[in-house]
Amino acid sequence: MSACRPAVAPAESRILMFTLHIEHSVRDYDAWKQMFDSDPLGRKTAGVSSFRIMRPVDDVESVRIDLDFDSRTDAEKMKVALEELWKGPGVALMRNPRALLTETVADVTL
Repeated sequence: MSACRPAVAPAESRILMFTLHIEHSVRDYDAWKQMFDSDPLGRKTAGVSSFRIMRPVDDVESVRIDLDFDSRTDAEKMKVALEELWKGPGVALMRNPRALLTETVADVTL
C-alpha cells in the first residue's frame, strides 16, 4: 500500500502563514481572559488575522494561544511586545510564558 502524499502547490501560489504559539500557566483563567479580551496590544492593528485559545483537558491552569499572521515581521514584532507585556502587567496573571514563532508548511483537511 502506498503512502498518501498531499499535493504541493507551486511556490507562486502557496499561501504562507506564520503562527505565534504561546503557552503559559494562569492563576485565574477568568482574570486572564478579561485581560486578553481587553486586547492591550491591539491584535488586529498588529497584523493578527485570527487566533485560537486552547486549554489542555487535564490542566485547567494551562493556556495555549495561537496568533496567526500573514507577515513574519508582524509576528516577530508581536513576540517582542508580548515579552514586554509579560514583564509588566502580565506578570500578575501568568507564569512561565513562552512564545514560539512557526511557519505553516502544510495545511491539509481530511
